Amino acid sequence: MGAVDSEPDTSARQWRVDRALPLCKLGAAALFVALGVAFADGSPVRLGAGLLVAAVLLGWGVRDLVAPVRLAVDPGGVTVIEGFAGRRHIRWAEIERISVDTRARLGLSTETLEIDRGATLHLFSRYDLGVAPHEVAQVLRAVRATGPAGGPPTR
Repeated sequence: MGAVDSEPDTSARQWRVDRALPLCKLGAAALFVALGVAFADGSPVRLGAGLLVAAVLLGWGVRDLVAPVRLAVDPGGVTVIEGFAGRRHIRWAEIERISVDTRARLGLSTETLEIDRGATLHLFSRYDLGVAPHEVAQVLRAVRATGPAGGPPTR
């Protein structure tokens, strides 16, 4: 049974932003509005700075609520988020490389899933996917290998 469990799932799947993340962003936006009002002390710059940060967090949180699915895969290819909340389906033949970039900074390691189309590069972090990018890359490679055309190997 161990060999079956270690093989990645090759059925259609999707990865989304963790459900708690947009709520945290919206809560932080409300906090910055409150801080801006509380510490403005008659200064339009302080109030404006608090409102600006709140507006950015609000937009970011709304995007997570409107388009929580960042990446989906099926035998024909992948669907990625495009723009604020749009979607684009990319056939396997259009994808040149699927890789995971790992960087170490200040004692912390971060991973980014990269889907390279040649002219465009789609990047996804753990926050976008809800799981580690290397796990998603394994699934993408497995689905690509079992897809209609099989596709070339990826790194």
